[in-house]
Amino acid sequence: MTTDTRQAVQGLQAMTPSEAFVETMVANGVTEIFGIMGSAFMDAMDIFAPAGIKLIPVVHEQGAGHMADGYARVSGRHGVVIGQNGPGISNCVTSIAAAYWAHTPVVIVTPEAGTTGIGLGGFQEAKQLPMFQEFTKYQGHVTHPARMAEYTARCFDRAKSEMGPTQLNIPRDYFYGQIKAEIPKPQELDRGPGGERSLSEAAKLLSEARFPVIISGGGVVMADGVEECKALAERLGAPVVNSYLHNDSFPASHPLWCGPLGYQGSKAAMKLIQDADVVLALGTRLGPFGTLPQHGMDYWPKEAKIIQIDADSKMLGLVKKITVGICGDAKAAAEDLTRRLNAMTLACDATKAERAARIQSEKDAWEKELDSWANEKDPYSLDMIEEAKGETPFSGGTYLHPRQVLRELEKAMPEDVMVSTDIGNINSVANSYLRFEKPRSFFAAMSWGNCGYAFPTIIGAKVAAPHRPAISYAGDGAWGMSMSEILTCVRHNIPVTAVVFHNRQWGAEKKNQVDFYNRRFVAGELDNPSFAEIARAMGAEGVVVDRLEDVGPALKKAIDAQMNDGKTTVLEIMCTRELGDPFRRDALSKPVRLLEKYRDYT
Repeated sequence: MTTDTRQAVQGLQAMTPSEAFVETMVANGVTEIFGIMGSAFMDAMDIFAPAGIKLIPVVHEQGAGHMADGYARVSGRHGVVIGQNGPGISNCVTSIAAAYWAHTPVVIVTPEAGTTGIGLGGFQEAKQLPMFQEFTKYQGHVTHPARMAEYTARCFDRAKSEMGPTQLNIPRDYFYGQIKAEIPKPQELDRGPGGERSLSEAAKLLSEARFPVIISGGGVVMADGVEECKALAERLGAPVVNSYLHNDSFPASHPLWCGPLGYQGSKAAMKLIQDADVVLALGTRLGPFGTLPQHGMDYWPKEAKIIQIDADSKMLGLVKKITVGICGDAKAAAEDLTRRLNAMTLACDATKAERAARIQSEKDAWEKELDSWANEKDPYSLDMIEEAKGETPFSGGTYLHPRQVLRELEKAMPEDVMVSTDIGNINSVANSYLRFEKPRSFFAAMSWGNCGYAFPTIIGAKVAAPHRPAISYAGDGAWGMSMSEILTCVRHNIPVTAVVFHNRQWGAEKKNQVDFYNRRFVAGELDNPSFAEIARAMGAEGVVVDRLEDVGPALKKAIDAQMNDGKTTVLEIMCTRELGDPFRRDALSKPVRLLEKYRDYT
């Protein structure tokens, strides 16, 4: 994270609205913006460079939104995205939705049609505020050029205070003219640990707990509170599980770490939390998808007392019934609870050693299972594994088992790595294998679950932290939506490593057709060219991997090329068509057909 030494202009001064807009961004520490140039904001764009702001041009505006998301999640600063009014802005809706569910402080700047033409159906005219209404925490519409700095500052402040995207909507003619303005200073919100009563109740519950378990969520990462979470866990001797897709919220090397909950998560984490008598949900909304039964286990403890800590009071008790709700900062609350517990005698102190042995035993058993879990075992997958033996991948190797590939990638991960994952079957299975030592290292589309997320997001992360190795995971379907951003990497010297799992299908949905629709496959097959060859044609490195022993070395070589030679590499890993557990078992059931002509489709 770099320190911004620029200073915005001070005091009330004559300036243009474009200057007020740009100077307010300077005051908020903006040094990079992602987007595609456009006439709608060209007057402001013309002075980005002298203000110390770099516009990073992308291939598609959805990618720009994801890049801003990744940038903000790594840096802790605002991510900013901008585009041409109308279609350039509508292209961003999906990526802003992903940022919304990741609680990322992204500011999307949406220049719109000029005020004299609104309502006439002019070129690229659209009502841009309704597009983002559901996925923003605040929408600022500049109502007069003189209010440019005011609305710009408010959007940046609200993105941080409300923990999510905000929209700054500016009629394109409002960039011009002369105004008098003062550039507002950013508002820094100081979050506390929570209310005295609720903290006291939580401390009492924890002091009486025999088997406390901590869920470390995304709020711990956003609050930079991992060390405080560690101290609290160590005081309790409590196992710590990661909330779904927040595998970087507690260091994997710590003896109390047990892995993630949720889809394709850790059996060790699930077995331990199901025995908890008190659960401390620290910085997590306890989202419904992240606590669904998995691996045949309905692991959520039905009788446990639940303490939930979240900076957003609306999340408290929303999904799970809770005993105590604390509206507070995860870091501050953990620190406060540790201080209280240090002055108390804890019931769980007497069984710390026993609990530590149980934690290690469950983790060892899970690691052993992962080591031996070479392939999926359902009948369809076994058929596909057998079929793959007669097929020859591009370079004469063999189709690889996804789980074995994921294990080899895990072993070869460099220190200080950042990883983003797309949605899909193999990417979801990766949840079992991705472990991290520091926060702001793991990025996923969270509850939005959109394809095409991982690659542009890791590009934004790399811009924020060029000294860190950056890797994205995507299946071949999702890769088709995002691979054009290779050009962004090559054009602007943003080196990353993209791992593409090439299994020639939309695997997650195809699994539903296996389990619920008697293998009647519709629209699930993908006939792909060589993604490695496409990467090379775009100016990046492209490598086909079709031998298991080459997976780790190929990743290490790609990271070396990224960090030392500034090269982007696409690793195209040829995988079998075997499939993991269905992604949405909770949302499907066996079909019922009432019309005679569809009776065979039950």
